Amino acid sequence: MKFLDQAKVYVRSGDGGAGSVSFRREKFIEFGGPDGGDGGRGGDVWVEAVDGLNTLIDYRYQQHFKAKTGVHGMGRNKTGAKGADVTLKVPVGTQVFAEDNETLICDLTEVGQRYRIAAGGNGGFGNQHFKSSTNRAPRRANPGLPGEELTIWLRLKLIADAGIVGLPNAGKSTFLATVTAAKPKIADYPFTTLHPNLGVVRVDSHEFVMADIPGLIEGAHEGVGIGDRFLGHVERTKVLLHLVSAREEDPATAYRTVRTELEAYGHGLTDKREILALSQVDLLDPAARKKQSAALKKAAGTAPLLLSAATGEGVQDVLRALFHAVEDARETEAAS
Repeated sequence: MKFLDQAKVYVRSGDGGAGSVSFRREKFIEFGGPDGGDGGRGGDVWVEAVDGLNTLIDYRYQQHFKAKTGVHGMGRNKTGAKGADVTLKVPVGTQVFAEDNETLICDLTEVGQRYRIAAGGNGGFGNQHFKSSTNRAPRRANPGLPGEELTIWLRLKLIADAGIVGLPNAGKSTFLATVTAAKPKIADYPFTTLHPNLGVVRVDSHEFVMADIPGLIEGAHEGVGIGDRFLGHVERTKVLLHLVSAREEDPATAYRTVRTELEAYGHGLTDKREILALSQVDLLDPAARKKQSAALKKAAGTAPLLLSAATGEGVQDVLRALFHAVEDARETEAAS
């Protein structure tokens, strides 16, 4: 299944049904009077977060959604039926924005959450409503009110507990594939990962969700490389795992490059707790490990964990550090 995290959609709620002009005509009833029923309300447009979806790909092939018009009123005081609603089913973590793509309408973060995007028009009054002491046989009825129409943007931000960031070929996808059942594409060239990947991590009988996003390079916030558009998928995470490859000639520069891009993107990413790891250390001898680790510590202000997804070295230490950071964040959120 292809990954799509943003879609532009046109929605329109249903018009209200028209009221009816009708008169009661029955044998032996001399003064029947008006009995035109009201029109039914137009259908609403809803957006609902459902389980089992992780992409907005469905909205690449259909971008127009219209609810049904309410049924017109009928004689004998029969009110028309309400028009059928339309529900846009989206993954958990989807945000709905107005046409300007900046004004947030709603943020669906839990399964079953739903929001009415466009309300259907009210049905018109039948002629029974216009009967008065001076007008005993009104021949007028109201048309139904028109529905609402608008263009919205759906933007998906994956919900994960931990997110992996780093330069291209820092070993992010390899690490995710090692510790989860996810099967991201892995190859020895930049930007192998073209879209975010999710995986469930199990460590010491506990579980948490981890997200891997495409690598960042200098100038990503200006659109260089794949850009920073996928950083939204780690906005909701509680902790970031920053991987710096041991193959880098200058790990300090590699670290600062990614931190600069996170800072330029904003949205609180630099405020999140960071677990720093020097990855692919199986490629280095002990002396080179010590040198690279010292350079990274000087740049980051904290000693990095040593990690090799290929050999398994340090994997459990990194996972435990991530899990404890996630648990601390959960406790903090619960207390606030």
